[in-house]
Amino acid sequence: MEQLYVSKVDTWLAAALIVAGLVVVGTLIAFPYARNPVPLLARLPILIIGVGLPLWIFMSTHYTLSNTSLRVQCGPFSWRVPLADITSITPTRNPLGSPALSLDRLRIDYGDGKTLMISPKLKEQFLQDLDARRAAAP
Repeated sequence: MEQLYVSKVDTWLAAALIVAGLVVVGTLIAFPYARNPVPLLARLPILIIGVGLPLWIFMSTHYTLSNTSLRVQCGPFSWRVPLADITSITPTRNPLGSPALSLDRLRIDYGDGKTLMISPKLKEQFLQDLDARRAAAP
């Protein structure tokens, strides 16, 4: 049976995404009043990338544990990590880009030197579930 874990969200990150979205929308609204107005079709990609992509990432970042793998979803990006390939899991506050909406993260080392950082909201429950599934795997 699969178990879904949502990402923990830091307040500062949520606020930064909201402010950035408002700046993009405000800028696009101001364009028609500039000397060289930008046509609506030219503004659409800016709106999609500047507001849509961060919103998609914010709304869809989650982690799914099955009996054989960890699936990570973050907007249009996804990873699949076989549980048997996980070599270590350590807590970290590394700010590098990752499918995590909080700096309260878990670094997962797997495969041939691959690393993924995630931030499940229920971190202890996630770790217990992951350990149980790894122990039960053949």
